[in-house]
Amino acid sequence: MKADRHPVAAACGHPLTTQAAHDVLCAGGSAVDACIAAALMACVVEPVLAGPMGGGFMMLCPAQGSARVLDGFVQTPRRRIPVEVHSIEADFGDTRQIFHIGPGTIATPGLIPMLFEAHARAGRMSMTDLAQPAVTAARAGHVVTTFQAEVARITRPILSHIPATAQRFGMAERPLQAGDHLRTPDLADALEVLAIEGARLFTEGEVAQALLSLDGIALTGEDLRRYAPRWREALHMSRHGWDMALTPSPSIGGTQIALMLDAMPQGVTPALLFRAQTELLDLRAQSSDPLTFDPALVAQLRRTLAGHAARQRGTTHISVTDRGGMGAALTLSNGTGAGVIVPGTGIMPNNMLGEEDLLPGGPESWAPDVRLASAMCPMCLRAPDGSVTMMGSGGSSRIRTALSQTALHLIAGQPLEDAVMAPRLHLDIANGAVMAEPGNECWTDALRVLPADVTIWPERSMYFGGVHAVRSTRGGVTAVADPRRDGVALT
Repeated sequence: MKADRHPVAAACGHPLTTQAAHDVLCAGGSAVDACIAAALMACVVEPVLAGPMGGGFMMLCPAQGSARVLDGFVQTPRRRIPVEVHSIEADFGDTRQIFHIGPGTIATPGLIPMLFEAHARAGRMSMTDLAQPAVTAARAGHVVTTFQAEVARITRPILSHIPATAQRFGMAERPLQAGDHLRTPDLADALEVLAIEGARLFTEGEVAQALLSLDGIALTGEDLRRYAPRWREALHMSRHGWDMALTPSPSIGGTQIALMLDAMPQGVTPALLFRAQTELLDLRAQSSDPLTFDPALVAQLRRTLAGHAARQRGTTHISVTDRGGMGAALTLSNGTGAGVIVPGTGIMPNNMLGEEDLLPGGPESWAPDVRLASAMCPMCLRAPDGSVTMMGSGGSSRIRTALSQTALHLIAGQPLEDAVMAPRLHLDIANGAVMAEPGNECWTDALRVLPADVTIWPERSMYFGGVHAVRSTRGGVTAVADPRRDGVALT
């Protein structure tokens, strides 16, 4: 039977997110159906990392044929007006960072239009059935995990910015804690109606009007009505017989990962990773130093960086494969959230216009009507033996290092679980400090002789991303979810 040839698999960042995807797949739903159910569930149970008024990218990889990318990322408003922006400081433990929030930081959302476009192209089950698990979880409530409580701790100044936001996130009286029971009945109602009325609810209907009612918002009804998700041809590169499909421009994630893979010789060592990351960062700074990168990829990255600002914040990821052999990978983000709640919906919109790494010139320096770039990069990897791996990661600027290093380990022949669990190395800025996870003695010794300040973390950490991956082979499927970000996998 077809189901025997292609068993189903799902790997996501929360037990309920993974269960929602897996249940859909087992019921005969498509990979797109599973991504939709999981994405809506993530908006409920991973509410800082995902939100209905955020954006994302979906990679679709059929059993036969070319991979395609659906771009549902956010767009800047079409007009510039004085807006309401607030600055807050978030505590990451070793560092503190300024974030800009408020209605003036909300970019045109793309996630919901993207999900409905994907459903129209490759969905099988009804949207009401796909939304029901999320509706139930929002209405009945769910138990806050340790990981989500830690995310809430870091972003507490955002989540408690105003009383309505603190109430929505269960922080009206004290910080959110692991084990707390969080109910969001307004969000349940919004998702339930969305499944019936369609994306128009968020682009023209009551939810759209509620969003536009926020004082100090730059968005208009025209922004919401005219937003359109875009199908794009995937960026392809080959390495040692592997074909990799990545996100194309205006995402910078795919090109950065392609450049990393192109620059690396055989083997994955701290010295080689350090060199490749240093050269990539030099390129991003428009250095004239000689590079080993493919000239076509270099040119593409330069064009992308020149035309688009890059969004680099909180994300989550979903990877699935269905009974027909189609794989799908969806990475989605709400930024760190705008710190306000759309009245009557329980939804905190994105704050993509308020992040300093996106807009170094400040939260009002954006160009009108531009699709923002992103580091997000859902991937499809076809091995010489015909196996297909769908994967992606959260982790802001660490997405490129998490995914490129996992891909390098896979290409070198490591099993999927070993590739995901291998220690990672990250360099944020050229000539900056190197952050690295602990490894074996050989790895540690190599780190200590790098020509840079090196911080070796005591254990694996969410800082280094969370790669969730599924692999389909002739012999079956494998799913691995990264424990760094509380991942759960089901087959």
